[in-house]
Amino acid sequence: MAWDDLGRQAQDENRKDRDRLIGVYIGVLAVMLAVCGMGGGNASKDATLKNIEASNTWSFFQAKNMRRHVLRTQTEELELWLLKEPQIPEAGKAAVEAKIKSYKQQIELLTSDEKGNEGLDQLFKKGKALEAERDLAMTRDPYFDYGQALLQIAIVLASVALISSGSLLLVGSALVGITGTLLTLNGFMLFVRIPFIG
Repeated sequence: MAWDDLGRQAQDENRKDRDRLIGVYIGVLAVMLAVCGMGGGNASKDATLKNIEASNTWSFFQAKNMRRHVLRTQTEELELWLLKEPQIPEAGKAAVEAKIKSYKQQIELLTSDEKGNEGLDQLFKKGKALEAERDLAMTRDPYFDYGQALLQIAIVLASVALISSGSLLLVGSALVGITGTLLTLNGFMLFVRIPFIG
C-alpha cells in the first residue's frame, strides 16, 4: 500500500510540474499573441494613415498641376496676342510682357519649389514615398493576421493538453506556436515574402 501511495504522489508531483510548465508556456504564447496583435494593429493604422497622406498629396499635386496648366495656357495666349497685335502701345506691351514673366516664374515655382518643398517635382516624390510606405505596411499586415490565428490555436491546444494530459496536443501546440511566432517576427522584419500570404 505504501508503495502505491508513493507512486501516486510521484505521479501527482510530476503532473503538477508538467501543468506548471504548460501554464508558463501558455503565458509565453499569450505574450506573443499580444505583441502580434500590437504589430498587426500598428501595420493597419500605418497603412491607413499613409494611404490618406498619399491621397492628400496627390490631390495637392493635381491642384497645382491644373494651376500650372492654366498659367501655361494664359502665357501662350498672351504671347500669341502680342504677336497678333504688334501695334499696341509700348506701355501696354510692357505690362503684358511683365505679366508673361510673372506667369513663367509662377510656372517654375509650381514645377519645382525646393525652398517650400511643395513643387510638383517634390510632391511627386513625396506621393511615391508615401505609397511605398503604405504598401510596406499592407505587406506586413497579413503576417500578423496569420500569426495571431496560429498563436490562438496554439493556446487552445495547450489548454486542452493541460486538461487532458495529452502530449501529442502539446507537440501540436508547440509546432503551431512556433509557426505563429515566426510569422509575427516576419511581420516586423519581412525576412521572407510568402506568396499566398502577402
